[in-house]
Amino acid sequence: MSETVLVIMEQRGGAWTRTSFETLAAGQRLAAEMGKTVSAAIPGRGVDALANEVASKKLDRVYAVEHELLNDYTADGFAAALEELIRQVQPSIVLFPHTYQVRDFAPKLATRFNQALISDVIRIRNENGPIFVRQLFQGKLNADVRPGGPAPYFISIQAGAFNAESLEAGAAPVEKFVPHLKAADIRQRPQAPFRESTGAVDLTAAEIIVAVGRGIKEKDNIPIVEELAKALGGELAATRPVCDSGWLPIERQVGSSGQTVSPKVYIAVGISGAIQHQLGMKGSKTIVAINKDANAPIFEVADYGIVGDLFEVVPALVESLQSALVAH
Repeated sequence: MSETVLVIMEQRGGAWTRTSFETLAAGQRLAAEMGKTVSAAIPGRGVDALANEVASKKLDRVYAVEHELLNDYTADGFAAALEELIRQVQPSIVLFPHTYQVRDFAPKLATRFNQALISDVIRIRNENGPIFVRQLFQGKLNADVRPGGPAPYFISIQAGAFNAESLEAGAAPVEKFVPHLKAADIRQRPQAPFRESTGAVDLTAAEIIVAVGRGIKEKDNIPIVEELAKALGGELAATRPVCDSGWLPIERQVGSSGQTVSPKVYIAVGISGAIQHQLGMKGSKTIVAINKDANAPIFEVADYGIVGDLFEVVPALVESLQSALVAH
C-alpha cells in the first residue's frame, strides 16, 4: 500500500462540481499532516483539459480516467473504473466530495475493498493515524472515527468544510488511465443527475447570500430582505422555520436539512443561529449578522455583527447601496 492520498474529482459535462476543489484542499492538508503524497483522478470521457487544469496544483500526479462508457454516469461504470485505478495506485486514503453522485457509487466501491464509506467528514486530524470527524444528530455531537482494517480508507468531505482558496499551486504530470470496461459491466441505464426539485435554486454556486430567519416576523416582510439581496447581486435564502411556514420555497433553505453553502459573503438577517443552520453556512468566507439580540448565537460565528432592529438596519443598508451605485 503506497503512502498516497487519492482525491476523486467530480465533473459533469466538462464542468466541475464546486466541492471537488474543496476536497482537493482537504487532500493536500491531510497529506501534509501525515507525510504522504496526494494525487487526483478525474473519471469521465474527454477529460484531458480538466486534468491539465488540476495539474496546476501541488500534486504528485493527475490521473485522467478515460473511457467512452464513463461519458454518462452510472454507479456500475464508476465503481468498476475506480476500483481498477485504486488497485493499481494503491492509495492509503481515497477522498471524495460528498455529493449525491458520490453517495450513489462510493459505498459500493468501498465494499469491494472490505471497507465502509466514512461520509460527510468536516475535519481531519492526525493522532498516530488519521481521525475523521463527522457530525451526528443534526450537528449536536461530533464523532471521531478512526478507520479500522487494512487500507485503503474511503472518505467523503462535507461541502464547505475546507477552503478551496487554500489550495497550493504546483505542476503535476498527467497520466491517462484507461480502465478495462465492457458494455456488459454496465447494468444500469444512464439517467439525468438527481436534483432536489425541478428548477431548484443552486445556492452552492452563489457568491453572496442574504438569509432571513424568524426575526422577519411574517411573510409580507420578506421583500425587505429581498431588496438587500438584489442590491448586492446575491441570492435570497432562509432558515428552516421560514421555509416550513411557506414564506419561501424549500430550495432556498440553508442548514443541516437544506443546502450547505460557502459563499464569499453570507448575511444572516434576523437569524438566531441555531446549530442546524450554522451547519449549512459555516463554510462562508465572511459572515455578517444582523440581530437585535446581542446574545444570539449567530454572533459567535459572525465576522461582523450589527446589533439592531432589522426593520431599521436593512432599509438603511439598501439605501446606502443604491446611493453608492448612483454615485458611480
